[in-house]
Amino acid sequence: MGYMIRQIEKNAKMTDEVRLEALETVVPYATLQAVVQAHGLQRQRKRKLSAEMGLLMAIGMNLYSHLSLGQVVHKLVQGLRYIWPDPSFTPASKGAVSQIRYEIGAKPVVDLFHRICQPMTHPDTPGAFLYGLRLMALDGLIETIADTPQNERVFGRHTSGRGEAGYPQLQAVYLEEVGAHAVVDAGFWPIHTGERKGGLRLLRSIGAGILLMWDAGFHSFAMVKQTLARKAHFLGRLPAGVKLVLICRLPDGSRLVDLTRLDHNGCIRERIRVRLIEYTVIDPALPGYGERHRLITSLLDWQLYPALPLAQAYHERWEIEITIDETDMHQRRAQQPLRSRTPLGVLQELYGLLLAHYAIRSLMHTAALQADVPPDRLSFVNTVRLLRNAVFEGQIIAPAQWAEWHRRLIRDIGREQLPEREHRCNPRVVKRKMSNFRLSPFRLAPVWRK
Repeated sequence: MGYMIRQIEKNAKMTDEVRLEALETVVPYATLQAVVQAHGLQRQRKRKLSAEMGLLMAIGMNLYSHLSLGQVVHKLVQGLRYIWPDPSFTPASKGAVSQIRYEIGAKPVVDLFHRICQPMTHPDTPGAFLYGLRLMALDGLIETIADTPQNERVFGRHTSGRGEAGYPQLQAVYLEEVGAHAVVDAGFWPIHTGERKGGLRLLRSIGAGILLMWDAGFHSFAMVKQTLARKAHFLGRLPAGVKLVLICRLPDGSRLVDLTRLDHNGCIRERIRVRLIEYTVIDPALPGYGERHRLITSLLDWQLYPALPLAQAYHERWEIEITIDETDMHQRRAQQPLRSRTPLGVLQELYGLLLAHYAIRSLMHTAALQADVPPDRLSFVNTVRLLRNAVFEGQIIAPAQWAEWHRRLIRDIGREQLPEREHRCNPRVVKRKMSNFRLSPFRLAPVWRK
């Protein structure tokens, strides 16, 4: 049986009909309305763009990142225009699109992110849990943003002996649910803010039943202490210079040690008992061959939590690099700065980016469970392509058939599977060649046109 065309009432308002049906199971329209209500964004007059459409635009602009904002709005109403009773209806102007975007600002999109982006895996999800603990990871990255005076004033730019960076940048820190490749919390700060400070802030989203993994750049006594205070466990890599107090050696090769905090006189002020796991990569074909890795964990019982599975699980932390690659290379314009020219627009765009990524990954998680494969075996790029096409389909199909159409979409996502791959042995590194020419002592001031 084929699908029926959606019927639109003659007196219907376009703003009341616009949805992202392809993402409705992840981003319900009722949640959009709740955010609009909570932030007092309701409009007295019915216009071509409602506040709910503005929130959908923040997501859609990161699903159609190759299009201008005006074209994104066209995509949001394209199917409805196809079946709309009044053929003369035209979408909102560019000025109206810009107005609704900055009228909404960043806070409602951040609120929507925290309402929607919650851990989605369960014990049946392959690779999502270890010893009954949900695997989560921290990582930081630097985002390049549009070169405007406002962005530079708020976020700053890098400077070095070779001069200033070409664009302002910001420091981002993500908290990811490893098994689903889903970002469940994030923060953005000026570029000179350390990622360790951001990592401490994101501990607000962890609790009992979680095994949090971090790299050496996040290690600190405070990180360990605050993680334990939230009743979560951790598995983190130690910087080379950190010294530990040996307590005893354990039969599986690990050691019980004390992590210490010293006062200004060099005396031990505070201790935390942890377990040290040291290992090396023994395959000569892998990066980091022969390098010694040191991990510490709060899982002290070597019989319940053997060292080898923990060392293997730590390499799952680098799966967050795949997430960063998805958002920076496939979901938005590769190697291009963000499009927003104001700090509030930057934050709105980034949280919209993570909302769109979470929605994509949520559908992939559902499809993976139905196909009985790990979520990382499904193609992210193929899913993005399917969803871009599905936006139009969902708008013209009769609401009574949305459930069946959505099941077909999930089957299509689960059909495109990738071959199995080995775990990462080192983080993703992007190399950029420096210019061979000497820097000019002069810097041209940008010309700003009204």
